[in-house]
Amino acid sequence: MSSFLAPYAADHKYLNGEGDARPTALKVIRDQDLEGKLGGKVFLITGGTGGIGYQTARAIHATGADVYITGQNREKGENAVKSLTVDGKPGKVVFLEMYLDSLENIRQVASEFLELSGGKLNVLICNAGVRGYPKDQTKDGFEQHFGINHLGHFALFQAVKDALISSSTPSYNSRVVCLSAQGHRQSKIRFGDYFFDNNPEEYQPLLAYAQSKTANIYMALEVDRRFSAQGVRGLAAHPGIILGTDLNRKTPADQMAALAQNPAIQANLKNSKQGAATTVWAATAREWEGKGGKFLEDVSESQPFDVNSPPLSPGYAEHVYDAEAASRLWDESVKMIQTAA
Repeated sequence: MSSFLAPYAADHKYLNGEGDARPTALKVIRDQDLEGKLGGKVFLITGGTGGIGYQTARAIHATGADVYITGQNREKGENAVKSLTVDGKPGKVVFLEMYLDSLENIRQVASEFLELSGGKLNVLICNAGVRGYPKDQTKDGFEQHFGINHLGHFALFQAVKDALISSSTPSYNSRVVCLSAQGHRQSKIRFGDYFFDNNPEEYQPLLAYAQSKTANIYMALEVDRRFSAQGVRGLAAHPGIILGTDLNRKTPADQMAALAQNPAIQANLKNSKQGAATTVWAATAREWEGKGGKFLEDVSESQPFDVNSPPLSPGYAEHVYDAEAASRLWDESVKMIQTAA
C-alpha cells in the first residue's frame, strides 16, 4: 500500500473507493447508514453548484436532509438543483445566488436563507473558494484570497450563528466544516499585513491562497473552542488534490496541463466525488458527534507532516494548532468585517 493510502489501513471499510480504493462522498453516507435518515435537518453548502461542492450536496441530498447551495451563476445553480433532485428523493434542494466578495450580499443572502429555512441550520459547509488569482481586492477592500476564502465565510458564519446554536440538540450537535488545503503548509497568518499592502513585492497568488487556507483551519478550530459549549462544533477538512474544478479557473491552461502530467500529482489525484468524501465525513459521521477542533484529510484525522516525506504526502504544518494565533485572527476578523460594514 502506498503512503498516500496508509491512513485507510486502520479502517478497512474505506478500501472500496471509486476505482482506486479511495472513498467517494456517497460511499461515506452509505457506510454511515445515513441514506434517508436525516429528514428535517438543514445543510448550507457554499460553492455547491459544481466540483467538490456539488458532490457534497449530492451525498447530503441522499440523506433526505434539506440542502441549500450557493453559487455565483444562477443558471448553473438552477441546473444543479434540477440534476440533484431528478431522483425524486425527499429533502429540498435550494439554490441561493451569493457572492463571497461582498459582505453586504453575504448578509442579504444569509437573511434570505434563514427565512426560507425557518431559522434552522444544522450544518454549515464552507466549501467555496478561489486559488491562484492575481492581486486584487474584494468589494470591501480585502485581498481577494483572504477576503473570499476566509472573511466571506467568517461573515456568513456570524450571520447564521444563532441558527446553528438554536438548531443544536444534545443528540445532534450543529457543525461547521471549513475546507482547507495542503497549501496551508506554505504560510502562517501574515498578522499586520494580511493583504500584502505593506510588502506588495512579496505577493504571490499561491502564497495568498496558502494564508487563506490556514485562516480556514483557524476559523473551524475557533468555532469549536468558542461555541462547543453551545452545541456548535467545528472541523477543518482537506479534500485532496483535484484539478478539474472552478477553483483553478484562473490558472493558465499550460500550467494546468503541466500539473496534470506531473507523476507525483497523478499518483495523488482525486476526482470530485472522492474529494468530497472527507467533507461529508466531517459533516455527517457519527465519529464526530459532539467532537471537533481537528484538521481532517483522507477521511481520517490528519497527522503532523513529516518534513522528510515527499512534498505531496499528507500531514499538517505545526502552525495549524497555534491556539493563540487562531484566537487573534478571530478577534481581528470580527473587527475587519465590522469596519467594512
